[in-house]
Amino acid sequence: MSHPSGWVGDMNHFVISCDSCVMDGSAACADCVVTHLLSPARREPLAFDEDEMRAVELLAAAGMVPTLRHREAD
Repeated sequence: MSHPSGWVGDMNHFVISCDSCVMDGSAACADCVVTHLLSPARREPLAFDEDEMRAVELLAAAGMVPTLRHREAD
């Protein structure tokens, strides 16, 4: 499985923060699975382990949740 940017350390955790996403504040936020998971405290980073990330990817592939739209800002 290829991992998007955001994987840290030994690749056991994927950290997502709306503060570092280039899509923050765009129309994409309203349909973002991360926004949904973090609401109402969406400014807190979210850490997925490998199994959780795989589950999000499988749900997105099945059309059950939107794809991960987070893109790490430079």
